Amino acid sequence: MDNQLGPLEARITPTIDPTPDELLNGFLEYITERELELYPAQEEAILELFAGKNVILNTPTGSGKSLVATALHYKALCENRRSFYTCPIKALVSEKFFALCKDFGASNVGMMTGDASVNRDAPILCCTAEILANIALREGEKAPVDYVIMDEFHYYSDRERGVAWQIPLLTLPKATFLLMSATLGNVDFFQEKLSELTGIETAIVRSSQRPVPLDYEYRETALHETVAHLIKTGRAPIYIVNFTQRAAAEEAQNLMSQDFCTKEEKRAINAALAGVKFASPYGREVQRFLRHGIGLHHAGLLPRYRLLVEKLAQQGHLRIISGTDTLGVGVNIPIRTVLFTRLCKFDGEKTAILSVRDFQQISGRAGRKGFDDHGTVVAQAPEHVIENLRMEIKAGNDPAKRRKIVRRKPPERGYVHWDRQTFERLVASQPEPLVSRFQVSHGMLLNVLGRKEGGCQAMKKLVRSSHERPAVRRQIGKTAMQLLRSLWEAGIVELVPMWDSRAKKLEVSSGLQEEFSLHQALSLYVLETVDKLDRELGTYPLDVLTLVESTLENPEAILQRQLDKVKQLKLAELKAEGVEYEQRIEALEKLEYPKPNREFIYLTFDDFGRRHPWVGQENIRPKGIAREMYEKYMSFADFIKEYGLERVEGLLLRYLSDVYKGLVQTVPDYAKNDDVDEMIAYFRALVRGVDSSLLDEWERLRAGGAPRVIEAARGVTEPEAFDITRDERAFTVLLRNELFFFLRALASRDYEVAAEMVEGEGEPWTAARLEATLQAYYAEHTAIRTDPVARRPQNTLIERSDDGTIWNVKQIVVDPEDDQDWMLDCLVDLGRSRDAGRPVIVLRQIKS
Repeated sequence: MDNQLGPLEARITPTIDPTPDELLNGFLEYITERELELYPAQEEAILELFAGKNVILNTPTGSGKSLVATALHYKALCENRRSFYTCPIKALVSEKFFALCKDFGASNVGMMTGDASVNRDAPILCCTAEILANIALREGEKAPVDYVIMDEFHYYSDRERGVAWQIPLLTLPKATFLLMSATLGNVDFFQEKLSELTGIETAIVRSSQRPVPLDYEYRETALHETVAHLIKTGRAPIYIVNFTQRAAAEEAQNLMSQDFCTKEEKRAINAALAGVKFASPYGREVQRFLRHGIGLHHAGLLPRYRLLVEKLAQQGHLRIISGTDTLGVGVNIPIRTVLFTRLCKFDGEKTAILSVRDFQQISGRAGRKGFDDHGTVVAQAPEHVIENLRMEIKAGNDPAKRRKIVRRKPPERGYVHWDRQTFERLVASQPEPLVSRFQVSHGMLLNVLGRKEGGCQAMKKLVRSSHERPAVRRQIGKTAMQLLRSLWEAGIVELVPMWDSRAKKLEVSSGLQEEFSLHQALSLYVLETVDKLDRELGTYPLDVLTLVESTLENPEAILQRQLDKVKQLKLAELKAEGVEYEQRIEALEKLEYPKPNREFIYLTFDDFGRRHPWVGQENIRPKGIAREMYEKYMSFADFIKEYGLERVEGLLLRYLSDVYKGLVQTVPDYAKNDDVDEMIAYFRALVRGVDSSLLDEWERLRAGGAPRVIEAARGVTEPEAFDITRDERAFTVLLRNELFFFLRALASRDYEVAAEMVEGEGEPWTAARLEATLQAYYAEHTAIRTDPVARRPQNTLIERSDDGTIWNVKQIVVDPEDDQDWMLDCLVDLGRSRDAGRPVIVLRQIKS
């Protein structure tokens, strides 16, 4: 609905003290001009807000909650006050930012994502819940926050992030709140707490009326039969809900055996995909699905592929999207039917039936307003139940055939039984009550201690007023004291005199660098431990990298593949040694994925833990994903293929992006030498070379710019193409990477791969031509070195043309004897490289 609204900026009332009735009339006139009709719940919520009340808005998905939020922004702007919009997903923050810019003008709207900000002092600010929580912690009731809109408020119960939704409800007594969600359950507690905090009345506005009503079906047919039936009965597009990325990909593959699109529809898809690149290892599969009218959507995909699927779905090109249950929040995919493959999932601790909230949150996405008169929610019966029914039907009423049926049993793991009654209960029940997830962290304490008037008393008050039980609050208070002591001992906080008083207060030390981030829970460990590394060792940059990797969350799918590779190599070794089977199995069970510097990491962390008891809630996680890539100078595609990670290449990209950000923000400046800077440039170039959207927005925001989006020629919205030649240093690193990857292919005599990496000057380079050319080299030398010495920057010699657009590049081929008497003679055209999004290398010759 927001996207249909015109600009509101011109309607802002210039009156110094507009009355509530004047403001309400102004907004209702706007509604009338736009020929919009308010639903009863929308009207009630807007009236309550303009009457000065807090509002808890609990209405179905698609019922216009965004318009109610727009009304509150309008009220705030007319009153010369400040309003904040928060939600859990950065992509949703960005989407809302653009929508509000359209409504209120870009000068009136800002955005903060956690990495940096755009127009941060604007009267309307879009941000994640964590950003508002940090503002509330730093400034308390003095925070310049007059109105708070908390979208998707059911995240209050999220195990990891729920505390961010609670903090504003404890610390902003001068604000007026609008809490919104389709699945809140009983909210009497929040009504009481909001009124108690703010001293104003809190209204609860509920409605079960959906603009597009839902039909519900329970199916006992095979999934492909269910999909075919739904398409035949006109209920596409269909979103197939899976609960693992692997299942989503497998279902997409399974459906490739059927045709769901006409030839004309496939031609339209091909036209929409013209010019779209699918260069990553999994890109070919994604492209194959899309050309068949099937979208794949999950967090393991590269961001640009997920965005592409969303845009193609918005244009009506896709009949089916096979994705995960992330559909509930922040995914802009218009669909008519939601199809659940299962009604149970692993919740992080155990496999259990879906919560009513999860089920209804996902179901609510069915039905497109303005396109559908109803939406459909379908749940599949368990696969073994469907198969057993099929065999019973096939046997008919023949007793002999029925006795011969060998019934399939349910899965032994990862399964909890559901049936039609389970489905009906999920449809009819109220969502579960929201549960408090309050907890303290060193980042929270640092924010509170940053207050000008001192934060110790404020921290005590925050803990005492939290929504936890008294016994839990007492334990949280003890944890906060341990945390404070550890920060004091580390020199992160210090005692400073207070103005006009002999008293002192605790304050955050002013000596920390601007980019230093303590919001990663173990960043303090990096800060303390980096000084213990030997800077004279040749492994120093790798050891710094290992410290940063040890503080990041484990990407389990990647680590499992590393472990599988370790086991594979060990098994071959044990078999060659003639070790018995039982002993081999016992030895394999003891193996772990690579953990570089594990003894140093564990020893220093144990010492850190003794001095910082609060880290009991955390753990160090040594691993060597990025380190292996840098040591071996592997390309993104190399690593993906080495470990068979095609289906989760987006997971690897996010991990490498976090590694890069950690190196930039967590490692103090004094610990960065030229080698570390070189390593940082490598990861920056590596991540950007795969999909620049993750870094482009982060770096653009850090520089104070706005995220930018362009419309592709045929309407598919994609991130704006990044000019890889703009930053000469980064492009140089990218070029050196490509040259080294080429040399490594030559070293392994993989001439087919090498031939694809370079162009010829006149005559093209083929595998046969490369092999023939290198015969002279191998007559003089036994191998091509690919060790760190071979990767030194001084082995790449660059001469630039007068206008800087052409680079003549000489790459020394390092041999075992270190004669350095052979080189690659190359030309690089920056214009062509800019257009291609990669260094385009023209290999003139390989010569001595």
